[in-house]
Amino acid sequence: MHDATEHRQAPPWTAFDIDSNDPHGELVDRSALTPEDVAQIDAVMAALVALRRVEEELSRASQEYMRLNSTDMRALHFLIICAHRGEIATAGALGAHLGLSSGATTKMLDRLAAAGHVERHPHPHDRRSVCLTVDPATRDAAMSTMGRQQAGRFRAAARLTPQEREIVERFLTDMAREISPEGLEWVGSRSDDAR
Repeated sequence: MHDATEHRQAPPWTAFDIDSNDPHGELVDRSALTPEDVAQIDAVMAALVALRRVEEELSRASQEYMRLNSTDMRALHFLIICAHRGEIATAGALGAHLGLSSGATTKMLDRLAAAGHVERHPHPHDRRSVCLTVDPATRDAAMSTMGRQQAGRFRAAARLTPQEREIVERFLTDMAREISPEGLEWVGSRSDDAR
């Protein structure tokens, strides 16, 4: 009996190469590019896919380790940053950062407080408000896991020359602008043809 994986071979194409995704040039005009240019661009796209996969794996692993969802993790990150900067974190500021309604923010904070991750304290300047802090054990766990891994981004950028960092920053900013869904007519609607 043979293992089914013994007979698997990778196809001669990848899911991110432009010739597989756009063989007739409907999306990208490649007429001015050499085959070497296209191969190099495909390699950049492959690196971006690999980065996204690692980020997703790290996010899943940290959420499982901390037993929290992605919004909870973003909330803790915001509160940790506020503490590092010596800023008072409030529910309103947290909700604005996360894009949550005040009701959804309260519900999330109730859950995080019940689990011992977040503490509420009287606001030092506003009696109508409370300030939020992250439990020290939760902070230590977040910093030693997700925080330590995310610091790898900084280390990777530090290994670049100043000129390389300018190129990478320009490229990533340009790419974010190119793929942003902001202002697109179809965003938020559903196609009747997509079934």
